Amino acid sequence: MKTVIVATNNENKLAEFRDILKTGEIHVISMKEAGVAVDPEENGRTIEENARIKARAVWDICHLPVLADDTGLFVDALDGEPGVHAARYAGDPQDSNRNIDKLLGKLEGVPREKRTARFITAICYLDESGNERIVHGVCEGWIGFEREGVGFGYEPVFCVNNGFTLAQMGRTAKDRRSHRARAAHKLGFYLKDIHRIRRTV
Repeated sequence: MKTVIVATNNENKLAEFRDILKTGEIHVISMKEAGVAVDPEENGRTIEENARIKARAVWDICHLPVLADDTGLFVDALDGEPGVHAARYAGDPQDSNRNIDKLLGKLEGVPREKRTARFITAICYLDESGNERIVHGVCEGWIGFEREGVGFGYEPVFCVNNGFTLAQMGRTAKDRRSHRARAAHKLGFYLKDIHRIRRTV
């Protein structure tokens, strides 16, 4: 069984990765369980760079398999804002409610058909030797007019094609649709393939 550290201090995100990567061949642990305490500055220009920064910071300490992700929200009517700056759209300290307020304020008066948006997640995986693999997941949708449901980040205002926000969906349904889930499933398939190849060599 391969043990993989998730480079995050976000308990919601950690729980998602535990659910999605829960197999007999992959065991997900937190930074705390790995005895790693680090909080690198996410100053990359892209979500890929930010994911790499977080993964490398943990790997440099423990030299064990690690994954880190970063997500951007790209709204067409705002020329791609907030993009890579989604987590701190309203400035520091990071606050999801203020971020949503700013987003809804900028979209005031914009009709439904022009509120299209997408979440894009990049996951950077480093193996025990530091070799890198990056995978992506995309979730298409649109920005609603008000908060619906209880979720984290922009989930209460990000609607998918069935009209519900990600925050209104159960964990199972969200794990089939979300950007992070799609990227994590790609990584899961990759890790299982590598594990299978190594067992047969």
